[in-house]
Amino acid sequence: MKKADKQSQKSRELLILRHGKSDWSTGDTDFDRPLKDRGKRSAQKIGNWLAEQNLQPDIIITSPAERANTTAEKACKSMGHDTSIIQTNERIYEAGLNDLLAILSELPDTVKRVLLVGHNPGLEDLLVYLAKKVTVPDDGKILPTATLAYLKITQPWHSLKAGKAILYSITRPAFLPKKFPFPTSDGIEYRIRPTYYYSQSAIIPYRIADEQLEILLISSSSNKHWIVPKGIIEPGLTAVQSAEKEALEEAGIEGISNNKKLGCYTYDKWKAQCTVEVFSMQVNHILPKSQWHESYRRRQWVSIGAAKKMVKQAALIPLFDQLQQQLK
Repeated sequence: MKKADKQSQKSRELLILRHGKSDWSTGDTDFDRPLKDRGKRSAQKIGNWLAEQNLQPDIIITSPAERANTTAEKACKSMGHDTSIIQTNERIYEAGLNDLLAILSELPDTVKRVLLVGHNPGLEDLLVYLAKKVTVPDDGKILPTATLAYLKITQPWHSLKAGKAILYSITRPAFLPKKFPFPTSDGIEYRIRPTYYYSQSAIIPYRIADEQLEILLISSSSNKHWIVPKGIIEPGLTAVQSAEKEALEEAGIEGISNNKKLGCYTYDKWKAQCTVEVFSMQVNHILPKSQWHESYRRRQWVSIGAAKKMVKQAALIPLFDQLQQQLK
């Protein structure tokens, strides 16, 4: 593999990524079929590899099919990018060679490196058309799922011709490390999820009803426990912005958040320790069930005393008290 050299004004780079392994057991349509967990991890491994090689794209163009769009998002976040660089293009779904060439021809000259996420056989046809030479592996698969081809382009996007690109590498996730580097004060350790998974944020939703403080609890995804909205701090978002996003998705609520955090706690997950920053939100809008993204959950307003008894995460109990003091 040749490392990415410094780009000249004339050179361009094309990264071609086939979507990750999808889950056929769900019964969804081809367009809506999701990724398997293996497919998600593979996309993240490719994203981490791109970051290590300093090959982050200027833009990502993806098919809107669920398995391709999720592949693009997982790879993007694993690179440390927010998803604002992702563009969906309906023509990539079921696209042939000429469709893909037409899509690339519309790119502005200012785009020097693009990641194209889509499907076979179109992506393989594009790779074979553009590259001077493509060696077919022993298994006969040029681009199996979540495999990335890296090409250098010496022509403008609007006039790509056959055999004029240089193929630098084809990278399969199966040949990449299974774990992701995580920086610590003692150096680098390796974990089973990308770095950003281990930094999380939560929000304690509250309201004042009859001059009494009430907390909104929601059920866990299994509906076995009571929790507050919590999730991974998404690349490109602040801790409180991520917490607000989780509140909207998990609890179906919006409100006014306090940017001053109530505190932090840690817990073990993914064979390591996650750190959770906790904020508060005064709820001013509750979505109806029809608009609530995760309406399979339950939600319940309770007194602060009841919340302390019901909530699964004991580390939240002193933060309920901290909220009460903050409001005073």
